Amino acid sequence: MSVHFEERSGVIPCKTAWGSWYQTMEEVFIEVNVPPGTSAKEIKCNIGSKQIELRVKDQQVFKGKLFGSTVCDEATWTLEDKKLIQIVLMKSNREAGNCWQSLLEGEYAADPWVQDQMQRKLTLERFQRENPGFDFSGAEISGNFHGGGPDFSSLQK
Repeated sequence: MSVHFEERSGVIPCKTAWGSWYQTMEEVFIEVNVPPGTSAKEIKCNIGSKQIELRVKDQQVFKGKLFGSTVCDEATWTLEDKKLIQIVLMKSNREAGNCWQSLLEGEYAADPWVQDQMQRKLTLERFQRENPGFDFSGAEISGNFHGGGPDFSSLQK
């Protein structure tokens, strides 16, 4: 399928004072609203495998230990239209059960409803990868989907 799963099914954002963050099985996306006219020179973004810091115009936006580990060499940030910073982090653990509960440890946590929706989406994304001939983008799921959902790998095909 040429269109990515998240493009067909939408994203489940966790809103924050500075913007929002959301995730797929492989990546965490952070969107930060900045004052219009902000230049890239005014942005300092330090990303490590387990920590992140973002400063805009010498003001700290966030800093801390990430909820999960990432591949820091594959992290990117861009400034869109001089008003939105987009940061993409590649998760080290790319399993459906690796649903981040917050962006940073103890900060920017998804509320229980958003967390539930994020886990549902990651489980459906896993089903989509395991069954490429089907389209799970509009599917509903109930029951045991936490931790990535049921494990069907031991079933005979």
